[in-house]
Amino acid sequence: MNICDVIIIGAGPAGCTAAIYITRAGYKPMVFGGAAPGGQLLLTNEIENFPGLPEPVAGYELMDRMHRQIKRLGATLLTDDVASVSLCQKPFVVTSSSGEQYSCRAIIIATGSKARWLGIPSEEKLRGHGVSACATCDGFFFKGKEVCVIGGGDTALTDALFLTKFVSKVTVVHRRDQLRASAVLVESAKMNSKIHFAWDSIVEEIEGSDSVTGLRLKNVKTGIVSTVPCSAVFVAIGHESNTKMFDGKIDIDSHGYIITDRAKTSVEGVFAAGDVMDPYYKQAITAAGSGAVAAIEAERFLHTFEKV
Repeated sequence: MNICDVIIIGAGPAGCTAAIYITRAGYKPMVFGGAAPGGQLLLTNEIENFPGLPEPVAGYELMDRMHRQIKRLGATLLTDDVASVSLCQKPFVVTSSSGEQYSCRAIIIATGSKARWLGIPSEEKLRGHGVSACATCDGFFFKGKEVCVIGGGDTALTDALFLTKFVSKVTVVHRRDQLRASAVLVESAKMNSKIHFAWDSIVEEIEGSDSVTGLRLKNVKTGIVSTVPCSAVFVAIGHESNTKMFDGKIDIDSHGYIITDRAKTSVEGVFAAGDVMDPYYKQAITAAGSGAVAAIEAERFLHTFEKV
């Protein structure tokens, strides 16, 4: 059994900021980052709205800087995933995907979120063969091709604008007749000659046998079904919090987000930060801020614990 004061689950902006604060408080946390530590920020091509960056940087570069920082300060960054967490006794027990067990007095949950999919059979069949949830990862492979982006929020338009660097045409498919994205993104997208819109439309099927050849759409107002030829479909309809392993162990709201009060969860000694408890903002800077709050509250808890 490995013993430590604090375990941080997640190595994105929230988890890394929590690690910075908790190490500077004199503790040596174990940070579980998984095989690709960094979370959703790894999929971001350019970041220019994070303080301290006079020039835009790639998401993976920013996360690499954070990981080097927390290791320099004394945190241990593990590339294992967490398989299970036992909160019914103290100290808590965390079991990794490799079977190693770790006991700790406090846990900071910063597991972030994952892409939400359409949930149709053809999407599963063609995932990796033209169906993707990461334009930054896969857009380059469709240079000069026509592609579709599903969604009407910031993620969808950010993906669409990014894809115009490579593809000949992007069709943004949205189930309403107005976009939900921020005004600056909407204006940029509408001014881009490569971006077109399929309004009031839902996806009936992604066409193709071995690779994507088109997208079959249904207009929700007219009922007309049409096909948009394309070589790839990028799904950008939001994300779901990674809270499955905590079901029944801490309080989670009806939308899957951990319920917190100043980062404290319903279990004493367990804290949460970042997208896993934030249904509204989902920004790197707000995740980092909540990571700081979680670490400060964890430090106060541990200090009280030590006095008892």
